[in-house]
Amino acid sequence: MRFVSLGLRLSLAGALFALVHGAALADDADKYGGTLIVAQNAEITNLDPGREGGWETFRIARHIHEPLVTEDLSKSGAEVKVPPLKPALAESWEISPDGRVYTFHLRRGVKFQDGTDFNAEAVAFNIRRGWDPKFEFYDKISAANLAYTYSSLSRIDTPDDHTLVLTFAEPFSPFLRMLAQGSGGSGGIASPAAIRKYGNDGYAEHPVGTGPFRFVERVRGQKVEIERFDGYWGDKPFLDRIIFRPIIDGNARVAALETGEVDIISWPPRDSVAKLKAEGFSVDNVDLPSVYYYTFNTANETFKDPRVRQALALSIDRAALARDLLKDTAGPAYGILNPGSDAFDPSFRDYPYDVEKARQLLAEAGHPGGVSGLLEIYAGGEPVAEWIQRDAAKAGIKLEIRSYDWNSFLARNKKNGPEVALTSMEWGFLTPYWLYIVAHSQSSGNTGNYNNPAFDKAVHEAITAVKAEDIRDKWREANRILAADVGKLPIYYERTHYAAGKNVGGFATPAQDWYDLSHVWLKEKQ
Repeated sequence: MRFVSLGLRLSLAGALFALVHGAALADDADKYGGTLIVAQNAEITNLDPGREGGWETFRIARHIHEPLVTEDLSKSGAEVKVPPLKPALAESWEISPDGRVYTFHLRRGVKFQDGTDFNAEAVAFNIRRGWDPKFEFYDKISAANLAYTYSSLSRIDTPDDHTLVLTFAEPFSPFLRMLAQGSGGSGGIASPAAIRKYGNDGYAEHPVGTGPFRFVERVRGQKVEIERFDGYWGDKPFLDRIIFRPIIDGNARVAALETGEVDIISWPPRDSVAKLKAEGFSVDNVDLPSVYYYTFNTANETFKDPRVRQALALSIDRAALARDLLKDTAGPAYGILNPGSDAFDPSFRDYPYDVEKARQLLAEAGHPGGVSGLLEIYAGGEPVAEWIQRDAAKAGIKLEIRSYDWNSFLARNKKNGPEVALTSMEWGFLTPYWLYIVAHSQSSGNTGNYNNPAFDKAVHEAITAVKAEDIRDKWREANRILAADVGKLPIYYERTHYAAGKNVGGFATPAQDWYDLSHVWLKEKQ
């Protein structure tokens, strides 16, 4: 019998890897280069990861800034229902048995795009910016956003350059998923040197991260441009550049895709999906952790009564709305807890479509002649609002609709007076912690100021639970309480976010509200 030494076996294995890896690189050689153009449905907000808000903004920002923990977005939501977590700037981590202490082992040799070193102090700097009021670069805006992630953090330790220890006052079960989350999550790690140079208010115009693409320029109302960062620690992106353009009108976005002016569009209009598919464009239809819902303003005397809210829920034929108006590009939502969440129950239903029961509830609430209210929405939601307006009118609920552009809507939504009865929003997190964000009495995301002690209690028990089944059961209990009270009015779950051109390779629509363009290539270079 012949034996091969360990050294020889390793040499052979290394040679085989080199051959295979070299062949793979050769196969990929023609994928490099070109400029991808993405048409978005709204102007972005702020490229500071501590301050950014809205998915269109995070879809750009996550390519510049990286978190400690991210998600594998390489697979379509049709293949992978919940994108798994994977290491990013943290190579590995441990969680203490009591769920309070997270120890992260950070990646070595990583540079920010300004040439400065990434290390444990840089991460601590970013966290303290939104957590420690005594910190020189403490930022109240970041603090409001990052409170979702760090409100119960009690201590930060950096025993060495590549170890970060975060200690929480109590267990925080959603933490790892929140690190990968934009728009209220950790957002990503920014260069402390850049923040020191430009300040909290100036950083967004000069964002610097560790990601695969670096910021080039932003021209408001026209574009945001990023380019490949050649010093990136990970796999080299195929694309030279990506240009994100706001094209607010849906039909104009479709026309730009069809003519080749752009390569990917967000939010293809519902009635364009079948046509785009027939023309050979890629339009995925997958369950996304994104729910379109209405928030009740509890300062409004009429809709403060849960019976009025229940009546509105009963009056809307959500199944018909998703099927006929939205052309099955969305699914009817019967709970605010969205697909992709570990606690999501597809069989759960809040209220059936029952116009007669809706009228009875209004009469019981002292409104036999019906009620009226003002519904404020952001642009693009008009067809859904008009459908709901017609449905609600059958039960005696008259809704007046007012529409605003996205940034104007956000500004108004922070200070709605009692004359506003409802407002629209499309949002959702993979983690069921989403319930806390959208409806807990202490959450800034609870724009209607909903307050239910029983709901808050169930949410707290879910957050501080350690065992997986306890976490799931408590989130489901919180969802049932919120649904029974109609603290929020879910309308539909999203299924169609993007359409991609025939020249785009490697683009996947994951079961998430954003994508990864670092492995996308152009079959025809621009």
